[in-house]
Amino acid sequence: MTGADDERWMGLAVELAWRCPPSETAYSVGAVIVAADGTEISRGFSREDDPVVHAEESALRKLAADDPRLAGATIYSTLEPCSRRKSRPRSCTQLILESGIRRVVIAWREPPLFVADGQGVQLLTQAGLTVDELPGFAERAMAPNRHLALLSAPATAPATRCHRGNTACDINHFRTVTV
Repeated sequence: MTGADDERWMGLAVELAWRCPPSETAYSVGAVIVAADGTEISRGFSREDDPVVHAEESALRKLAADDPRLAGATIYSTLEPCSRRKSRPRSCTQLILESGIRRVVIAWREPPLFVADGQGVQLLTQAGLTVDELPGFAERAMAPNRHLALLSAPATAPATRCHRGNTACDINHFRTVTV
């Protein structure tokens, strides 16, 4: 797919994120699954039909697990897929790996608000998937989450350092690492 295709599908994922019922305990995320031929095969958003469903999970469960289109598909998600969950036995990263999807496109990495050490991108790339980040969409993908204290981690969370070396990321820096 081209950069223009990526922008189109991520734009749709951002629109879906705005449809999420607000939650103080979870991000508002949109996801779109696109087949290798460039056609949409599924979409979903956080809390779409279940108070704890994640966007990627919602989109994937609308398809048969053996749907042949998944093998060459790309999933667009406004946030890095979760690598750990309290509400379900399998994370979105695990669901994506099990689906056969080979490419994941995200707008921003998961901040340490709910999970101190999100490893979705790392686990996906280690498994051989292509993961692309579209930082130009990060601000738009963050917007449906403005009700959350994105930049003030709980006192029990480890300190974070911005990928640019600052001790606290400002709103324009999206990759954080535990220090």
